[in-house]
Amino acid sequence: MCEKSKIVTQWLSKVFGQQPVPEFEVNTRTVEILHELAESSEMRCREITLLIEDHEQKAAEYSSDGAHLQEVLLQGVGLQPGGVSKPTVDLLSVLEGTAEVLKLRDTSLGSFMPAINKLTNDVLEAEKTNRRLQRELSAARKKMTATVVLRKKLQDDLMKITHIQQVEAATAEERLLNMDFMKNKSRDLTCRNKMAQEKLQSRHMEDSLTHQAILQLSEKIAVLKEDMLPLKKKLEPYSDLSPSPALARVKIEEAKRELAALDAQLEQKVDFMNTCLDNH
Repeated sequence: MCEKSKIVTQWLSKVFGQQPVPEFEVNTRTVEILHELAESSEMRCREITLLIEDHEQKAAEYSSDGAHLQEVLLQGVGLQPGGVSKPTVDLLSVLEGTAEVLKLRDTSLGSFMPAINKLTNDVLEAEKTNRRLQRELSAARKKMTATVVLRKKLQDDLMKITHIQQVEAATAEERLLNMDFMKNKSRDLTCRNKMAQEKLQSRHMEDSLTHQAILQLSEKIAVLKEDMLPLKKKLEPYSDLSPSPALARVKIEEAKRELAALDAQLEQKVDFMNTCLDNH
């Protein structure tokens, strides 16, 4: 694979010369295709080189034969090589060269016309093939450009996905740490609750000393205080009376007894609640 890639790189550098080699996706398939093209191109170049050498050899032979035939022709018509004018020699040389290029048997008009027509058709066919190759090359360049753009987009998407995965992994790790902390905290609180319950059971704590019972007792005390307010209001009219009237004295005494009884009951409840709070 490395050897093929090296051959492809050298071939592309030779083909494009001073121009930069277009970017393309380097994978096993593209390297294989370009390697095949490089081998085919090298083979064609060797064939063309051999063909050129053959043509040069044939041209040398034809030139030698032409010189010989020219000498024979001049001698046949009784002319000397230096007896022909230079324009005539140039025209004959052009005519000879054209006949050699067209591979004609002779220089008659009947041989030139078919050769020129064939050459014209070959030129038209070559131009047609060139246009087709230009279209294929343009399509290949567009496809290569689209491939490069797609590759850049895929690379950007891959970077974004990698970043998102890193963020999600960090978030998941943080949540896992928080979950472990909450589990440990829950186990610690459960253990403390169990120890507190065992401690309360070892002290034989009664239900009346619980927080709920103390709240209920406090509510009852508040109700008793509200019940005392009407009695205090009943005593207010008698606070300014003279102690001499017996009836007023009786009423006052009754109200005082009721108030004293309520005060004693209230103090008993308050003392009981304070005792419970001190024990708790």
